[in-house]
Amino acid sequence: MKQFVAEASFGAMPNNLRVTETLNPQHSSSGFLTDVMKGLAATPKQLPPKHFYDRHGSELFDAICRLPEYYPTRTEMGLLHAHAADIARLAGPAAHVIEFGSGATIKVQILLNALDMPASYVGVDISRDYLIQAAQALAYEYPHMPVVAVCADFTRKFRMPTLPGRGPRLGFFPGSTIGNLLPEEAGQFLRHAAEVLGRGGAMVVGVDLQKDPEILNAAYNDAQGITAAFNLNLLRRINAELGGTFDLRQFAHDAFCNHAAGRIEMHLRSLVDQEVRVRERAFAFKAGETIHTENSHKYTVAQFQELAREAGFRPLRAWVDTEHLFSVHYLTVPR
Repeated sequence: MKQFVAEASFGAMPNNLRVTETLNPQHSSSGFLTDVMKGLAATPKQLPPKHFYDRHGSELFDAICRLPEYYPTRTEMGLLHAHAADIARLAGPAAHVIEFGSGATIKVQILLNALDMPASYVGVDISRDYLIQAAQALAYEYPHMPVVAVCADFTRKFRMPTLPGRGPRLGFFPGSTIGNLLPEEAGQFLRHAAEVLGRGGAMVVGVDLQKDPEILNAAYNDAQGITAAFNLNLLRRINAELGGTFDLRQFAHDAFCNHAAGRIEMHLRSLVDQEVRVRERAFAFKAGETIHTENSHKYTVAQFQELAREAGFRPLRAWVDTEHLFSVHYLTVPR
């Protein structure tokens, strides 16, 4: 795949930062259009959650992580603080840290500060501008560590850049993002991650646990309406980038527990009968019809460990908070 150098609009890059892209930005836009056209024509209508994360969507998600109802972020960070030294001992010195779905990099800094002389940090994310901004900040924070920002869809195979030295690779996949994937998709992603990390590599994964539906419903229907704004921002993005005609006032955020599937679902519900256009194509909505925008699967520790085994990992450790809300797993790739 051809790689493209980051644009100069981000200002001077730190000397220890390198930016690569596996796709031309125009190619990325065409992928968004393809997904939207296919998803709105489907029955039922659906859109991939990876398209939430333009710059504004990423900022809204950061705001969600600070909400009192949204327990995953603070619980996972508590587990990482409590067990970072354990992770560092398991990983060993001079590890290359590869974060799939790099966001604000707050969580990965807990690991970087605990690791013994990390050899490099590689952040992989589809939200290009937000990724580069976060990577710049991280490069300034760790001036002696090479930082690489890879703009790519981490749910698909992408080309890893050449890394300095021969240290082990330590994957990092926090936030229970694994739960946004269907179980078969999660297995496929883990198999790909195992290939990227290679034999002897390891991975730290945050996984949300099954729990009281009242806790889950509160977390995805916050009182301030930030999760609703995050969901609706997907329609705003379609309007801005693809010439859509969505009236955001005619759609509502829906999030609820699907007990049979073991997940929270997020939808955008049409409030009226209406027609929406994207480019030259029209899409009809009945009142009450929804666009399925996200799943958030919840696992038991045993269920996730079995999923990891089937994907080629060996589960080594799992840490759970005292309230049994969240888990952090350490997986290894057999040599």
